[in-house]
Amino acid sequence: MSLRQRTISRRGGDHAPPPPPPPAGSVFNIIPVHDLLIDHPSLRYPEVRAAAAALRTAGDLPKPPFVPWSSDMDLLDLLGNFFGFQKDNVRNQREHLVLHLANSQMRLQPPPTIVDDLDPGVLHRFQRKLLHNYNAWCSYLGLKSNVLLKKRRDPTDLRRELLYVSLYLLIWGEAGNLRFTPECICYIFHFMAKELNYVIDEHPDPDTGRPFLPSISGDCAFLKSIVMPIYNTIKDEVDSSRNGKAPHSAWRNYDDINEYFWSRRCLKRLGWPIDFGCNFFSIIPKSNRVGKTGFVEQRSFWNIYKSFDRLWVMLILFLQAAIIVAWEGTEFPWHALGRRHVQVELLTVFITWSGLRLLQSVLDAGTQYSLVSRETVWLGVRMVLKSMVAITWTVVFGVFYGRIWMQKNSDNMWSHEANQRIITFLKVVFFFLIPELLSLVLFIIPRLRNFIEESNWRIVYVWTWWFYSRIFVGRGVREGLVDNVKYTLFWILVLASKFSFSYFVQIKPLVAPTKALLKLKHVTYNWHEFFNNNNRVAVILLWLPVVLIYFMDLQIWYSIFSSLVGATIGLFSHLGEIRNIEQLRLRFQFFASALQFNLIPEEQPLGPQLTLLKKFRDAIHRLRLRYGLGQPFKKIESSQVDTTRFALIWNEIVITLREEDLISDRELELIELPPNCWNIRVIRWPCCLLCNELLLALSQAKELENESDWSLWLKICKNEYGRCAVIEAYDSVKYLFLIILKVDTEEFIIVNNIFRDLDKHIQDGDLTQVYKMSRLPEMHAKLSDFVQLLMEKKRDMNTAVNLLQALYELFVREFPKVKKHTDQLIKEGLAPRSSTTNEGLLFVNAIQFPDIGDVILTRQLRRFHTILTSRDSMHNVPLNLEARRRIAFFSNSLFMNMPRAPNVEKMMAFSVLTPYYNEDVLYGKEMLRRENEDGITTLFYLQKIYEDEWENFLERMQREGLVKDDEIWSTKAMDLRLWASYRGQTLSRTVRGMMYYYRALKTLAFLDSASEMDIREESQNIGSHGSTRQNSGLDGLNRNGPPSLRSLRRADSGVVPLFKGHEYGSALMKFTYVVACQIYGQHKAAKDHRAEEILYLMKNNEALRVAYVDEVPLGRDEIEYYSVLVKFDQQLQREVEIFRIRLPGPLKLGEGKPENQNHAIIFTRGDAVQTIDMNQDNYFEEALKMRNLLQEFNAYYGIRRPTILGVRENIFTGSVSSLAWFMSAQETSFVTLGQRVLANPLKVRMHYGHPDVFDRFWFLGRGGVSKASRVINISEDIFAGFNCTLRGGNVTHHEYIQVGKGRDVGLNQIAMFEAKVSSGNGEQVLSRDVYRLGHRLDFFRMISVFYSTVGFYFNSMVVVLTVYSFLWGRLYMALSGIEQAIKDSASATDNKALGAVINQQFIIQLGLFTALPMIIENTLEHGFLIAVWDFLTMQLQLASLFFTFSLGTHTHFFGRTILHGGAKYRATGRGFVVEHKSFAENYRLYARSHFVKAIELGVILIVYTSHSPLNKNTFVFIAMTISSWFLVVSWIMSPFVFNPSGFDWLKTVYDFNDFMNWIWYPGGVFLKAEQSWERWWLEEQEHLKTTGIWGKLLEIILDLRFFFFQYGIVYQLGIANHNKTIGVYLLSWVCLFVIIGFCIIIAYARGKYGTKEHIYYRLVQLIVIVVTILVIVILLKFTHFEFIDLLKGILAFIPTGWGMILISQVLRPFLQSTVVWDTVVSLARIYDLLIGVIVMAPVAMLSWLPGFQAMQTRILFNEAFSRGLQISRILTGKKSA
Repeated sequence: MSLRQRTISRRGGDHAPPPPPPPAGSVFNIIPVHDLLIDHPSLRYPEVRAAAAALRTAGDLPKPPFVPWSSDMDLLDLLGNFFGFQKDNVRNQREHLVLHLANSQMRLQPPPTIVDDLDPGVLHRFQRKLLHNYNAWCSYLGLKSNVLLKKRRDPTDLRRELLYVSLYLLIWGEAGNLRFTPECICYIFHFMAKELNYVIDEHPDPDTGRPFLPSISGDCAFLKSIVMPIYNTIKDEVDSSRNGKAPHSAWRNYDDINEYFWSRRCLKRLGWPIDFGCNFFSIIPKSNRVGKTGFVEQRSFWNIYKSFDRLWVMLILFLQAAIIVAWEGTEFPWHALGRRHVQVELLTVFITWSGLRLLQSVLDAGTQYSLVSRETVWLGVRMVLKSMVAITWTVVFGVFYGRIWMQKNSDNMWSHEANQRIITFLKVVFFFLIPELLSLVLFIIPRLRNFIEESNWRIVYVWTWWFYSRIFVGRGVREGLVDNVKYTLFWILVLASKFSFSYFVQIKPLVAPTKALLKLKHVTYNWHEFFNNNNRVAVILLWLPVVLIYFMDLQIWYSIFSSLVGATIGLFSHLGEIRNIEQLRLRFQFFASALQFNLIPEEQPLGPQLTLLKKFRDAIHRLRLRYGLGQPFKKIESSQVDTTRFALIWNEIVITLREEDLISDRELELIELPPNCWNIRVIRWPCCLLCNELLLALSQAKELENESDWSLWLKICKNEYGRCAVIEAYDSVKYLFLIILKVDTEEFIIVNNIFRDLDKHIQDGDLTQVYKMSRLPEMHAKLSDFVQLLMEKKRDMNTAVNLLQALYELFVREFPKVKKHTDQLIKEGLAPRSSTTNEGLLFVNAIQFPDIGDVILTRQLRRFHTILTSRDSMHNVPLNLEARRRIAFFSNSLFMNMPRAPNVEKMMAFSVLTPYYNEDVLYGKEMLRRENEDGITTLFYLQKIYEDEWENFLERMQREGLVKDDEIWSTKAMDLRLWASYRGQTLSRTVRGMMYYYRALKTLAFLDSASEMDIREESQNIGSHGSTRQNSGLDGLNRNGPPSLRSLRRADSGVVPLFKGHEYGSALMKFTYVVACQIYGQHKAAKDHRAEEILYLMKNNEALRVAYVDEVPLGRDEIEYYSVLVKFDQQLQREVEIFRIRLPGPLKLGEGKPENQNHAIIFTRGDAVQTIDMNQDNYFEEALKMRNLLQEFNAYYGIRRPTILGVRENIFTGSVSSLAWFMSAQETSFVTLGQRVLANPLKVRMHYGHPDVFDRFWFLGRGGVSKASRVINISEDIFAGFNCTLRGGNVTHHEYIQVGKGRDVGLNQIAMFEAKVSSGNGEQVLSRDVYRLGHRLDFFRMISVFYSTVGFYFNSMVVVLTVYSFLWGRLYMALSGIEQAIKDSASATDNKALGAVINQQFIIQLGLFTALPMIIENTLEHGFLIAVWDFLTMQLQLASLFFTFSLGTHTHFFGRTILHGGAKYRATGRGFVVEHKSFAENYRLYARSHFVKAIELGVILIVYTSHSPLNKNTFVFIAMTISSWFLVVSWIMSPFVFNPSGFDWLKTVYDFNDFMNWIWYPGGVFLKAEQSWERWWLEEQEHLKTTGIWGKLLEIILDLRFFFFQYGIVYQLGIANHNKTIGVYLLSWVCLFVIIGFCIIIAYARGKYGTKEHIYYRLVQLIVIVVTILVIVILLKFTHFEFIDLLKGILAFIPTGWGMILISQVLRPFLQSTVVWDTVVSLARIYDLLIGVIVMAPVAMLSWLPGFQAMQTRILFNEAFSRGLQISRILTGKKSA
């Protein structure tokens, strides 16, 4: 027991009264720092009082003038009055600081000698951590820190140190949006700390001679004078961005503002007091203002190369070298490498390399030129010099290389002089490679590299100036040597595999066809060929798909190797060792010990305890537990307290599962571990483990009747559960008989003597010698009947007497081997002494039935009866799959390596932060009752999807008073709403999950401090009455009154440790939950139901706080904005406002979610903060392990401690539909296997918006837990990971704890989510963070970053581009005549390289390479057969269709964002998808991203198939046809296959009518895209407004491909008559314009005559038709025109028209004001109508066929729902009839 755990008696009996209601004006958040005399649990901690007292040492410090000073003011009041901080900011940070210092001091080991004083070491460590970034910033800029502390620790420094820490927290707490600019805060702190020094050192003011006063003071002075001017500058910049549509290079974002403070110019320009006339501020005209700082985000595809140039250099150089070697045609490359000319040709890679360096320098200069100014002239000098040096190297290499060949050619051999020239070239290469060799040395010695980068010496800056710009981040980010070796080996294996495959399968096989093509002369072209007798275009088109796949397939190799490595690491982490309940049954006793070992803290020694010996002992103990060595559970069994502790935790977990309706009441009794009562000598394992064991023991006893006791007992004890079942049954019989017999009766004495005899024989080991074991089954049957009788409500005394008499007779007469006479029985006390009993019957007046209402006894009897009679193995308990999964994961996790848990009071404090905007809090009645078009309600859907949980819910409601199920809407409406809400993605589900932390901490705090009597009594309480919960949470039981604040029961004789309060006080000090409900104030003002529901959540969860932004209008269009924190006061029974801190202006300047997180983060507490999204959940059993997880912050991973702890997720939406399952499986593999590998060995795990735990104070001074710049940070979460890595943080991943997460469940939701993520990755490509990661990390970590972030999306796009290039290339060769020439020359066409290309592309299309990690992780955690079965089931449910469709989504949005921008947040909605989406809605979503592209590929395939002269049975042709048509079908059909009722004939008809109405609906300014085609069509072009000139140019170039159809096909027409002049093509354009002219004439006639003079309109139509027929007849008669030419002409001209429309859209600014634009709109409408009809045709056909609809529903949903849907349709049909 530690020194501070001395115990004293507590007055007041079992229950301490809750703290009294606070007086008005003294509302507090967690601890009442304002009044240390109040009776509050937290104030019983001496550490809290010590921290608060340390702040109240302002006595002799100078006081601010003009402000009355009172004795209860402290250091924060002093700072607040001097610098003009807001009062609530001071209050907030006072509690923040006191709470943190108190929690830190609690963790001291050994505890301080004087517990009432703040330990200086605690404060000093906190100061160093909090101000670490400030000190690094000072060092970087060469400034002297203004934190003036003496080198030697001086007691007087404590107050000064407190002042610095308090000042920083006050600045941070009021900085608002400036918290995203950490170095700006450093700048402000630097000068304010300087002024603070002047104040406390009592410097005189140089101007007045009076005591120095800060330059800012007064009410709200800090906000108005410092924060607002900088905030307004940011706001003006954001306003100039046109809602993010302006180019990033045209305005400054948060990063630009922050990076202005990375150079000393900020000191010169801004000064202090800040010069608001400086060109940094937005009041200066934009032309004279400071521009972009540090980096310019330019939109270009070249960014992929610019950021990861080292990767592309490697790939390009190997490709060049491989082609040179393969061109020789040798079987193996080393044969070719022996030839001198090949060796010399390989030297050209250095020319290429220098050229690539030139390209990099040109790209850098071309994108970053705007950074150059008078102050950054050296940056411009370096850009120019780099380009010049690269040009010089290229020229030098070119000259020296040319000289080698000149010498060789003049000597006609490789002479000595030629070889000398090669050596000269190699010397030049050596000088070229010096920087690379230097970086290699520094790579091998990462510590040296880190030292050089982190040192701020001038000489180091001069030496490294050439290589990179000196910036504040990205320095010293290299990992340790061990990690270095691990990820280097990983990538060497991956690259070796990739390059071997590329050489032998992709490059080498393509050399022979290339040579054949180049040799092919006199090709007869089918068209007018501009470059005669030159097949280079064909060669380029042949190589293009191969080269694209070559650049892409490293992603496949990375996926394969990361899957294998991830599985290996998972195996060594002991994942999946307990995969199911069956395996848990086998190890349950070890599980009990593992739970004890991991979750119950050990007694802490007073001295330092992390010795090697202790670690070794812990490791040995883990091994024993994991592999079942010895019997560690024996220790638990011998300790009543340990057993009860385990039972307490286990039962709390089981009760939680019951409250969540995952198990039934019966299952609860079977799984729970009842408290030890009835004098039972063994652990009372759950019933489901003991089932059938007693019957087995009885049969063994019967079989081994003649064996010795020892032999029989050995046999029974082979199974631990058998041993326990036998002992428990015996002890239960003994206890039961003695409590139902009256004590003062003769029968009682007889029974007592019987058991005395039995005990004696058992002890002597002669039981089998004395008694006949064969009689045991008969006795067992009677006993079972007797227990059954006791359980019945109506007990018949006669039956009871008869059963007991029969048992007695059996025991006395039949059971003994040697029968005894009556006299002997009387003598031994086994028979009545008098013969006057009622006709010889015993027990007539001796039985006293226990009370029928005794709940405890009834439960014990049910358990006893189950043990006696159960023949079922109970492998299906619990029945619910989710309950089984959770129990299996929890039990498995306790055998994994995790830190030992500290006591609750010694654990790190933490907060959970959830941003919430406008989503569902609770599902309303109407929402649950509302029917869709099939008559399906959401509630019906949930009842079918969660059928067993619905039955458990009804059982629970009936227990709570529900009589009829129909009454549930009236009597249990709130419970019903909660039940439904807990199965959706609602705020209430998230809150319930996160509040499990609070509940777990209360339970653990009780166990930590309770005495043996406390624990026993609490266990009895749990076993009989329920949970240890403090309040009912959200189960609706206590809705009508305040939640019960019952403290955990203490025994009468209990004692409590000194200075400690109740368990909930401990929990509140360690845990806070803040939900950032941004518009809660607006909800309250509008009386929105969401406000009531949020209040309901607060009322039922005392640790819950809600932060929101309050808008207070002041008149004259002025509004003040406040960050407000509220809670529900349990005493006052109303919501109370805790803090109100004014903001500098509107909250949202950047992206919404990070801004919302940022405003609420000042209200979080603790060392860590867990970021939880609104669609997440948590589990009680996982919350128990949070103490262990937080201990990870103290361990080193590599050379650093973690700053982000990654946590795995369980995707809980997988059961909703097949689509949800695909997403769930894919996501699960990423959040487990994927992130496992990223964290170790690759060391590049970032933050992905998952439930990661941040080192709060590390991030507090470095910009927060996300980035918020508009558009560029749309994927805000991952930038926290980028920021962490660049600032020297460390991200780890831990899989012994999990948090639930919901995913999108409908195709449209998934598509919008993937569009958002793909667009976000497109923006990441442009960002400074990705550029810096690409340049500051070592080579192998840089590759890891690329392939795990933007590379995945880039390579998805490359796959689709490969399909395009492959098909266009084949089309070119077919239409041009080259294919015919190849065929005639008998060259090989069934080429291996092209086959490999198609195979790799098809593998990715099917999602097989995303499925591989999925299969491997599934194998690891659930077993190989289950993984294979799941994979096959997915394929049958058309998963490949879905993955191919997703590929299209990634490609479209990633490519469009990089090219044109237009990334935006897409609200996907998190509801259930049971409703049918109309065709028009699907068309709007997918027309441009999927349908148009699929039709284009389809047209290419049709044209190619009809014109290709090749054999249609070659492998390449068949594979190409299948894979490409599969892509076409996927992109067209997926939205309908995965659309509920997608093939319903009636719905298809209605959808088509709706689509036609939408197409022809006239446009208008105020119409939405959902109403009018024209409005949608214009919105689809929005990205073209924001794109630059290069984006428009590239778009036009890409659109020109559609004209190729016309060029290729017109020469194939019969009318062309093999004429190959250019005139044929020009004539086709004349025909096209004539057709367009006809269309314009008809459109003009319809506009002019269509309404009033309809006859003229008909006449014009007639004339056009007649002329058309006449022209066709003339052509048929006088030319070679054929009818087939009409069909071919359509294939030729329709793509041309589409290309013209696309180009017109790009040129819209020039065309919109002309008459041409109306024609373009009309033509585009017809094209969209045509595309719609093409897409609709297969859907209509499948809808018309019978059976497809039922099959589709079966594929989409589970059997219960499918069946329910069919029934509901029948009922709907009857209703309508």
